Amino acid sequence: MGMKTGHGQKKRHGGALAADAETDSWRKCPDCDSIIFIKEVRRNHDVCTACGHHFRIGARRRIDLVADQGSFVELFLDLETTDPIGFTDSIPYPQRIEKAKEKSGNTEAVIVGRADILERSVILSVMAVFFMDGSMGSVVGEKITRAIETAIREETPLVSFTASGGARMQEGLISLLQMAKTTSAVSRLKQTRIPYISVLTDPTTGGVSASLAMLGDLNIAEPRALIGFAGPRVIQQTVRETLPEGFQRSEFLLEHGMLDMVVERARMREVLASCLRFMAPVAKPVAMPARASAD
Repeated sequence: MGMKTGHGQKKRHGGALAADAETDSWRKCPDCDSIIFIKEVRRNHDVCTACGHHFRIGARRRIDLVADQGSFVELFLDLETTDPIGFTDSIPYPQRIEKAKEKSGNTEAVIVGRADILERSVILSVMAVFFMDGSMGSVVGEKITRAIETAIREETPLVSFTASGGARMQEGLISLLQMAKTTSAVSRLKQTRIPYISVLTDPTTGGVSASLAMLGDLNIAEPRALIGFAGPRVIQQTVRETLPEGFQRSEFLLEHGMLDMVVERARMREVLASCLRFMAPVAKPVAMPARASAD
């Protein structure tokens, strides 16, 4: 189904350079136009020190910010994308995959593994927005599904970070099937009552938003994250009405009951750990009553 097993430049997004690909000393905030020293931004969790804009970050940077140091163990490294429908646009699909690998430093648009978050064990799934805009193809769907199955088998909470432009058109119907595949896996997870925390980051759109992203027992988002199925321009052209201010941003969704909370990146690790302590408390040994003396 569009995958095989094997051994395991600067790019602009929303007016900002990809954080993991920068080599210059300064970067410009797309929200407030402040010119900020890159090292200062990095120290601030890749958040603008002037206005709080959350820059898009790579999957491995995300893992570094959330997981306890040295705890992350990546899984399913042997899965690689093939060319299931022989797709070619300006270049053949296999060439596009190779270019995405070179630019992002990742082999696919999701990284999954075991990790600890403030000493709480989790299965962690993190989408890589700088790999073909985090699009969900057969390998992405398979890795996420296997992560969910691992959470079920090991009775470990699942934490998912989504960042995606939607289904990967280069895989046609196979990419759309991943919506049903991941949704079905989440349904099986819920039957076991194992906690699933979904964290939606900028952007979470298309088929990913319409499947696993919004199905968490707890749905959290970063500030001002773009979240929705179709883009605002497409919706406005379809309904022919002016959309409300902040439409499809995380704060708007929180106000209308689609999210449980909006959490700044600097607080995300502590909030996740707190939620895990509540949702999956570690059982303590039961104190046995002292035995009565034979005398």
